[in-house]
Amino acid sequence: MTTASQIETSAMRRAIVLSAFGLGTTSPNPPVGCVILDRDGHVVGEGYHQRKGEAHAEVHALTAAGDHARGGTAVVTLEPCNHHGRTPPCRQALLDAGITRTVIGLLDPTSREEGGAARLRAAGVEVEVGVLAEAVRQVLHPWLHALTTKRPHVTWLYEVDAHGRITSPGELLVQRHRTGVDAVVDVHDRITEGRPDAHGPTAFTLSAATMTGNPNDVLATLHDGGTRSVLVACHPDAARRLLAAGLVDRIVCYAVPAAASGVGAPGSTLLPEGFDIAAVDAAQGWVQVDATPSPSRPQYS
Repeated sequence: MTTASQIETSAMRRAIVLSAFGLGTTSPNPPVGCVILDRDGHVVGEGYHQRKGEAHAEVHALTAAGDHARGGTAVVTLEPCNHHGRTPPCRQALLDAGITRTVIGLLDPTSREEGGAARLRAAGVEVEVGVLAEAVRQVLHPWLHALTTKRPHVTWLYEVDAHGRITSPGELLVQRHRTGVDAVVDVHDRITEGRPDAHGPTAFTLSAATMTGNPNDVLATLHDGGTRSVLVACHPDAARRLLAAGLVDRIVCYAVPAAASGVGAPGSTLLPEGFDIAAVDAAQGWVQVDATPSPSRPQYS
């Protein structure tokens, strides 16, 4: 028999997937997903936040649910907002819809006053926090990182050729990865929007045109314009300037097909020092390697 807890956990998994559809478009807002369950635990609405200035995930889900939301549960990846900005507070939308329980993945570190969760509890709504929190964090990580460091989260994308040399990624690889980030640094050091015209026009601007100059200053300027994630797909020498400054937060590299046996080239490398393999996958003749900073790597802000 499926329990209420299992139903809510399943709904949170769906909400996490929904939230990821907002990657590359919500900045400077966080990507958030929401699922509405009726009083019997059936899914009656779902939604995600797409752009700053537009409806939040909860409002989209409540609109889809309609009257079926009354007496039901809202499952949301990030704590409902408690302030009136470009849109009304989501905690009030949940109360107006008659939601009696709210399940939250992570509390919002930018909450104002006591936060949406506290206001919901004060209004008599049952609130549970921390459901699948680490999975929720996988989607929110670039936004949370930028919130802490005051600069965008940086991913370096490159290829490793048959001789073990790091080279710039091909256009197909760049296209594969650019849709989930706010900005891309291309082989000419130019900075372009990940998805052209995907962000709210009055909430986001690419305030730096190239990656030339002091990388700390460029990233800080991008952050001020609303950028929360950057894909670096430029020449390796330019990317290494970011690496030397401690400004690379994730690496995605693609290794070309190799012979079953061979002799490695002198000085060949897969990852720079200070990074550990986090995941390896093979598809269409490539091997994709995801890497993150080693725990012992110095932390930079």
